[in-house]
Formats: sequence, structure tokens, C-alpha cells
Amino acid sequence: MTHKILLTGGAGYIGSHTYVELAAAGYEIVILDNFSNARPDVLDRLEIITDAPVTSYRGDVRDRALLDTIFAEHEIAAVVHFAALKAVGESGRMPLEYIQTNVGGLLTLLEAMMAASVWRLVFSSSATVYGDPEKLPIREDAQRSYTNTYAFTKLASEQILEQLAAADARWAFGTLRYFNPVGAHDSGLIGEDPNGIPNNLMPFIAKVATGELEKLSIFGDDYNTPDGTGVRDYIHVVDLAKGHVQSLGKLIETGAGHTVNLGTGTGYSVLEMVRAYERACGHELAYQIAPRRDGDIAACYADPRLAGEVLGFEAHRDLDDMCRTSWNWVSRRRNG
Repeated sequence: MTHKILLTGGAGYIGSHTYVELAAAGYEIVILDNFSNARPDVLDRLEIITDAPVTSYRGDVRDRALLDTIFAEHEIAAVVHFAALKAVGESGRMPLEYIQTNVGGLLTLLEAMMAASVWRLVFSSSATVYGDPEKLPIREDAQRSYTNTYAFTKLASEQILEQLAAADARWAFGTLRYFNPVGAHDSGLIGEDPNGIPNNLMPFIAKVATGELEKLSIFGDDYNTPDGTGVRDYIHVVDLAKGHVQSLGKLIETGAGHTVNLGTGTGYSVLEMVRAYERACGHELAYQIAPRRDGDIAACYADPRLAGEVLGFEAHRDLDDMCRTSWNWVSRRRNG
């Protein structure tokens, strides 16, 4: 039996890569995206990669009438929910917008799912729900907290899902706590393509590498880390996308929920990322040291073993591959 999946935010960075992996696994997919941080030509690129037409709706996940229409027109078996605002710094300046979109959007989606008797949801969460971790690597049973509004919206969303699952056994949620997705599809046809000045490290480095931006600002070089710059667990977006397919398959197969980290278990510093990207693009990258940002922490990396035990998940791609595929994507994009 072929299952049909609703992919909210499916034209975005992680959503588009997950679309490709879901299609390869034999799922039918319906995309809902408002294209606030994605380009419409992503749909054309997905058609090229998968050699099949894309079914999509343009609209906001908070639009209940549109959601009802989608569920009425398609026999949806489960939802993979990406649609959200995701910039940590911006969330502090626009808290209401982040809460309305990330928490309000989830609530509207859940109401529409319940009305349509769709009870399976893979949720895009974040390692930011661990706040400033007490110890590393981070396990799923670590205490949760938040240091910024974006993290607050992800933690609040997780708690909403937990309340629902406890109240009604029909619900099953796959809560996936991402660490730092980077890289691009091997085809070079899809990758991270943020509008305006990037908020995340690798796309900013990529724009410095292409000459679109003059230099990188490294926010703090006095953290308690080997080289003083922040350490993060970077995971290749294709590995991450495959984790969603595994999570969805487990929900459909067992009807039991799970909460797992999706990371590599290895932390890389900002300077290590810069050096790896220099190897990928073949030239040095200019950077300057800037003051620390509010809400940033020194180090954050996963203990990914539970995802392996529950889902069979394993990240296969290393930092050099993350940078190589990113450079392939941005250099192709720049050259048309």
C-alpha cells in the first residue's frame, strides 16, 4: 500500500530534501508551503530529481480552511511538519510572530488532522530545547529549557504533543530534535537558500566563499572550547532527511511515538567549519571576531544512540562532505 504524506514547509531546506527521500522510499507526497523562506522553483527542481510531478498547495499552515481542503482532496496517512520560522536571533526581535507561526500553526494543523482522523505526525523539533546543557553529549532525557524565543516555541510544541498523546492513544508523534543541518543534495539542484542575510553559519560562510558577502563574523572566541569558538553538532541534511523517513515508517508500522536526537555525536567549532569550507572552495575565507550573541551557548552536540536503537538511524556524511555539497550547490546556483 502506498501512503500519502502531507509535507508542511515541504519546499524549504529540510523539507525539500525530505521530499526526495520520501519519494525514493515510495511515498506519495503533498506539499504545503507559503514560500516565505523558499523559492517556487524548488518544485521544478524536485520534479527533475524525482522524475515525477509535484503536488503542492501555496498557503499558510495557520489557514484552517486550506488544511481542511487538502485533507478532503487527499487521503493523507500522516503529516511531516516543517512549516515554522527558524532564526534564533530574529525570534528575539519578533516573539509574537514566532509564537503565532510555530505554536499557533501546530495547533491549527493538529485540529485539522483530528477532524480528518489523521493521527500520525513527524515533528521538526530542535536541540535548542536543551537550553544550555549541563553535560555533553546530550541525551534525550536531559532537562529541557530554552535560551531564546525560537527554542521556547519548539519546547512548547513538544509539550503540546505530549499532552495530546497522553490524553488520546490514537495520536502517535515522532519528535525529532535536530542539531545543525548543513550541506546540500548531491545533484546540486537543492540546498539551503535563505532570503536576505543568512542567520545560520554555513550559508553565511557560503556567501563569503562566493563573494556575495565580504567576511564572516564569528560571535565570540572566548568560550570554554578547544579554540574558543562555539562548538556544534552539524549533520548533513540528507542524513537528516533519511531520519524523517525512518521516523515516519516507525509511526506507521507501530503506532507508537518516539522522541530522538538527530545528530552525529561529533562537535565542530566555528573555526573548524571555516577551515573545512576553505578546503571545499579552494581559497581562504575572511572573518572577524565579534562579541558574543545573547542566547548562544559554548557547545552543543548529541548523543545519537537512541535514534539508532529506535529508528535504525545513523549519520554517514562527514564535515568535508557537508562543505563539499554546500559548495557544489551555491556555486552552481550562482552560475545559473
